[in-house]
Amino acid sequence: MPFDPLLVALDVDGTVVDHDMVLTDRVRDAVRAVAAAGHHVVVATGRSLVSVQPVLASLGLATGYVVTSNGAVTSRLDPALPGGAEDVEVVTFDPAPALALLSAELPGAAFAVEVPGDDVLVAGPFPDGELDGPLRTVELAELAGLVDARATRVVVRSPEHTTQDFVELVGRVGLAGVNYAVGWTAWLDLAPQGVTKASALELVRTRLGVPPERTVAVGDGRNDVEMLRWAGRGVAMGQGPPEVHDAADEVTGTVGDDGLADVLEGLLAGTGGPAVPAEPAAS
Repeated sequence: MPFDPLLVALDVDGTVVDHDMVLTDRVRDAVRAVAAAGHHVVVATGRSLVSVQPVLASLGLATGYVVTSNGAVTSRLDPALPGGAEDVEVVTFDPAPALALLSAELPGAAFAVEVPGDDVLVAGPFPDGELDGPLRTVELAELAGLVDARATRVVVRSPEHTTQDFVELVGRVGLAGVNYAVGWTAWLDLAPQGVTKASALELVRTRLGVPPERTVAVGDGRNDVEMLRWAGRGVAMGQGPPEVHDAADEVTGTVGDDGLADVLEGLLAGTGGPAVPAEPAAS
């Protein structure tokens, strides 16, 4: 019987690693085993390529595809290439209208803008370790003019506001021309209109020739909702918020309980499901 590989899409923070950047041996071994079995393991993250490369190295993923910047950048991995990767698709947008609107609504917020082939431009304080890669500090007033209308991702951080504050804000003011995802705490991600992890993964799926029903996705955040709905089998991490659970076909254990390893070990065992029973998705 011919081998029919899966496309297994994995979020990073809160799925592969915990929020202290800890990668357990069990999760690492499970990811490596799935890849060694011939399946296509595709990391899909809000991080930039520079930021996610140490995770890829720890997982032993040096070939295949990776989706970064919440779907705005899709890259092909190959250790023979300069830097180990080449861009397959880069989608950009003009962040100026959103920056003007949000800076007026959130006067104490910090902003970071990712620009293809350039530093991450940062206006305002971000805690050490929250942003990776080459950073360049700029004034907020000059931020929009420096990106030349070509951003792949904008991050907004406002410690004075809660997740619910951000949800209410974007619902009230509207953000034309962009996609957005509210993070865990005082964090808002902006991406080009129509761009999500799911849109990038569909490009990868087509290039690999994997049938839609042979796709699996695992994630925990609001920026994973479209990816979980896109997959033939979407699995939410146990600690994810209710709307992420609702988007998934099932819920596995938390990142602290190696919930991802449960799913991947189940795939290897041929059960199609977690190695231990998962709780049902929230209704």
